[in-house]
Amino acid sequence: MRDAFIQTLSELAERDPKVLLITGDLGFKVFDDYCERFPNQFLNVGIAEQNMTGVATGMALEGWTVFTYSIGNFPTLRCLEQIRNDACYHGANVKVVCIGGGFSYGALGISHHATEDLAILRALPDITVTVPSDLYEVREATKAIYETPGTCYLRLDRAAGSERPTPQFELGKMRRHKEGSEVAFLCCGGVLEEAMIAARLLDDAGYSSSVCSVHTLKPLDQETILATARSVRALFTLEEHTVEGGLGGAVSEVLVESGIALPTFRRLGLRSGFSSLVGSQEYLRQQYGIDGKSIFQEALKILT
Repeated sequence: MRDAFIQTLSELAERDPKVLLITGDLGFKVFDDYCERFPNQFLNVGIAEQNMTGVATGMALEGWTVFTYSIGNFPTLRCLEQIRNDACYHGANVKVVCIGGGFSYGALGISHHATEDLAILRALPDITVTVPSDLYEVREATKAIYETPGTCYLRLDRAAGSERPTPQFELGKMRRHKEGSEVAFLCCGGVLEEAMIAARLLDDAGYSSSVCSVHTLKPLDQETILATARSVRALFTLEEHTVEGGLGGAVSEVLVESGIALPTFRRLGLRSGFSSLVGSQEYLRQQYGIDGKSIFQEALKILT
């Protein structure tokens, strides 16, 4: 996903000399080509993410479209006050990019587990929050936030994803990758791959399932969420993130406020406490019940 982002950003920078990339002293191997091609559109502020966001806001208010880039929680939670007070409050064209959402840096422990960022950032006024689930969505989301006025958040998995270029990407509109009538999985981020595994297992067991990518958490596609909820027996949200306030929280709000008759609803993600285990992303997904097999088993409990 990282490579897809920087490739798309390079295309934007070539077209628009007012595109600026600011990094917190990392990503240089990835940025080698970008820096060589656009030396005047790159800035390293060092390991100073709060300063990075302040500089980005100042540059944005002078007419630049600024992408800030760092790993895990560093471009978000470490500089939350600057994102809120400087960027969002002033409607600045600051595009915050996190590489390493969820358990992407699982072996480095809780400081690098980005598992609360979506809940926190979507609570801020005047921000767009995107969580692409595959490589196609990374490229399209990068272009979309460039074109969207104001502050935006782009959360990327470290791992590679599939392409899935259809259906077309539209900011704020879910993409349905599989049609089904009994259970629906609403997913954000690379964990969509696990939902696809669970869906195939359900097909083999004789159950019809739907899989959707909720790549935009804010603004949320409320209309499609409600239409999906009306059409199935069971509805699941799936995220590499706490269920409190993230995708699960956002969908819960839509369902409860709608007043419709609800299907059985489950939120799959981190349930309580800190993600104190360490290991690969695959291992941590298994430990926290958001791998394909675990998702399949949770769906079976409802459908059988």
